[in-house]
Amino acid sequence: MLVACGLLCAWPVTRAQSGDDTILEAQEAYRKKDKNRLAATRAVALASQHPLAMWVDYWDLGNRLAEVQQSDIDAFYARWSGTYVEDRLRNDWLLELGRRRDWAGFAADFPRFRMNDDREVTCYALLTVHLGGKDVTDAARAAWFAQRDSDDGCTLLSTTLFEAKVFNAADAWRKARLSIDAGRPRAARQAAALISVDAATSVQELTDNPARFLSRKAVAGGHTDAELATLALMRMATNDPDAAAGALSRRWERLLPPELASVAWATVAKQAAMNLLPDAPDYYQRAEMLGGQGQREFDWPDNGLAWKVRAALRANNGKGRWQQVMQGINAMRPDEQRDPAWVYWKARALKALAADSQDGDALRAQSREMMSSITGQLNFYGALAADSLGQALTLPSRPLPPTTEEREAAAAHRGLARAQQLIALGLRDEGVREWNYSLRGMSDRELLAAAQLACDRELWDRCINTSDRTRGEVDIAQRFPMPFRQELVSRAQEIGLDPAYVYGLIRQESRFVADARSHVGASGLMQIMPATARWTAKKIGLLYTPSLIADRDTNLKLGTGYLKLVLDNFDGSQAMAAAAYNAGPARSRKWREGPWLEPAVWAENIPFNETRDYVKKVLHNASFYAALLTGEAPSLRAFLGRMIGPRDSNSAVANLDLP
Repeated sequence: MLVACGLLCAWPVTRAQSGDDTILEAQEAYRKKDKNRLAATRAVALASQHPLAMWVDYWDLGNRLAEVQQSDIDAFYARWSGTYVEDRLRNDWLLELGRRRDWAGFAADFPRFRMNDDREVTCYALLTVHLGGKDVTDAARAAWFAQRDSDDGCTLLSTTLFEAKVFNAADAWRKARLSIDAGRPRAARQAAALISVDAATSVQELTDNPARFLSRKAVAGGHTDAELATLALMRMATNDPDAAAGALSRRWERLLPPELASVAWATVAKQAAMNLLPDAPDYYQRAEMLGGQGQREFDWPDNGLAWKVRAALRANNGKGRWQQVMQGINAMRPDEQRDPAWVYWKARALKALAADSQDGDALRAQSREMMSSITGQLNFYGALAADSLGQALTLPSRPLPPTTEEREAAAAHRGLARAQQLIALGLRDEGVREWNYSLRGMSDRELLAAAQLACDRELWDRCINTSDRTRGEVDIAQRFPMPFRQELVSRAQEIGLDPAYVYGLIRQESRFVADARSHVGASGLMQIMPATARWTAKKIGLLYTPSLIADRDTNLKLGTGYLKLVLDNFDGSQAMAAAAYNAGPARSRKWREGPWLEPAVWAENIPFNETRDYVKKVLHNASFYAALLTGEAPSLRAFLGRMIGPRDSNSAVANLDLP
C-alpha cells in the first residue's frame, strides 16, 4: 500500500511543495471532467507520494463513479483508510449504490459512513431497513418531510412506503403543504402525484396562478378538492397574504373543513408576520379558533409558531401580546423550547404577565429561573438574560495555553497539515472540509492547540471556528482574534466608527479571510460588492480600480467608509446598520417602519433568517471585542442602542442612493 503522507504533511504551508502544480492541474481536470488528464495527474501524484495524492485519487475515481465496481472502491478505502477522502468517497459511493438499487452493497457499506451527514443517503438507508422488514415509519416520514430539494433517495423512499401503505394520503397532502410553504412546487407536485395524476396536474395549475385556480377550478367537493383549495390559498398567501385573508374570509373559511381552514389561516398569518403586517396576530387567532382542541399546531407551516411569537412581540403598538407569546412557545416541540431565544422570550412573557396575575410572585420566580438557565451561554440571548437579571457579564477565565507537546501534536496531525496545504494552494473549500473532519473527536485541549496552530498560520477562519467548538475551556481572545489591529483601529477611529463594531462585523462577514469571495461576488475582509466598492470609492475620494477590491488595506477603507455612511443614514443604530450592510439599506429602511420596538424585538422580527442571525452575531461579537479592547465587562445593551422605529420627520432625509 502506498504511504499517504509522511513528514511532508507537517511542512509549513508557506513553503511550496514539489508537485503542487500537479494537484492544481488535477483539480482543473476534475472540474472539466477530463478523464485522460485526471488519470495522468493521478499517476504522477501517486508515484511521487505527494501528501495530497489522495485528493487526486478521489477526483479521478469520483469522475468515473458510474463505471467502477466495488473492488475499485474497496481498494481506494484501503489506500486512504481513516482519511477524509475515504469517508467522502463512501458518501458518493452510497449515493451511486442507491441509484443502482444495489441494496445489499449499500447495507454493507453504510455502517462505516462516519460523517453520516447526507439526507439522501439517510433516505436510501431507511429504505434498506424497510426492505429488510423493519418499521421505519416515523424516521422515514421525518426524513421525507425535511427533504428540501427533490432527490432520488427520498422520492424513492416515499413512493415505496406509499405503495406499501406505510404512508397514506394524509402524509402526501402534508408533504405537499410543507413544500408549497417552502416555495418548492416541484416537491409539492411529486407528493400530489402519489394521490393521482389529476391531483399533480392541479397542483401545477394552482402553483402557476392560485387566484385563477380558486375562481375557476377549485370546488367545495370532496377531500381532494379541499386539499387543493388549501394549497392554492397557501400559494396565494406567499405572494399576497392580505389577498389570501380576503379569500378565506369571503368564502373559503366556511367551505373548507376546520382543520384545513386553520392551516390556511396559519399560513396567511406566517406570511403576514414575515411581511411585518399588523394583522398577523389576529390571523393566528383565527387559525387557533378554527383548529380547536383537535388541531395540532405542528401541522402548521414550518416555523409557523416562531413567527406567531415574533408577531406577538410586535403587537399592541410594540407593547406585545405576552399571552400569545406564551402560547406560541408552549406549543413548540420540547427541543425548540430549549432554544435560548424562546427561553428568553418566555421568561420575558412570564414577567410581563405577572403584573396582572394572582400568582405574580410565582411567575416572576419562574421568569428569573429561566433567565438564569441561559446567562452562562456565550450568545446573544445569554447576554440579554444576564442584563435582564442585572448581572454584569464576565469573560471566562482564560485557560492555560497549549503545552509544547499539545502544539507539536497539532502541527504533526496529518489531516490538519493537508488542510493547510490545500488552503495554501487556493483550494479553500477542500481544505476547510479536511480541517473540520480532522477535528472530530478532539478534546478541548486538542481543539485549543489546533486553533492556535491556525492562528499562528493566520488561518483566522479555522482559528475561530475551531476555538468555538470548545466547551469546558474557553479562550475568548482566541475566539475573537484581532488581526490587523493597528490598521483597523486607526482607520475606524479616523472616520468615527467603534473599532469593536468593525471587528464584530468582519468576524461575521469573512472571518478575516482577506481573499474571501462569496457566491454572489462580494470580496475581501468586509465582503464588498463591486458596484458598492465603486460607489463608495467615489464618495470617500479613494483612487480605486476593480483589481484592488481584495487588497486588504483598500478593502478595509472601502468597507469602513461604506459602513460609516450606512450607520449615519440609520441615525447611528448599529442594529439597523448591520441589517443594511447584510441585506441592503432599502430593506432595513422598510423593516424600521411600524411601531417603535426595543432593538431585540426588532432584530428578532427581521424576515430573513440569514440577516436576523447576522445582526445578533455582529452585535454580540462587538460586545466581546469592546471588552477585549477596553478591559471592561462586555455590554450587549450598549450596541443595541435606542428604540427602533420610523425615521423622525426632523431627521436628515435618508440617502436613497445608498447601495
